[in-house]
Amino acid sequence: MQAKTDHLAPAAAHAFLDALPEKIKQALVTYAEEIDYPVEAVLEIAFTQCL
Repeated sequence: MQAKTDHLAPAAAHAFLDALPEKIKQALVTYAEEIDYPVEAVLEIAFTQCL
């Protein structure tokens, strides 16, 4: 059984990224590297800004 967490799992983040157009995927990865955050955290931030 997988532990529940309040954060996006790295595997889920990468699966989501793989479904995005390459330009968007690269922009998110580049931004994550620039701010020194894991890409799953950048995705969480992007999702919450839309809510």
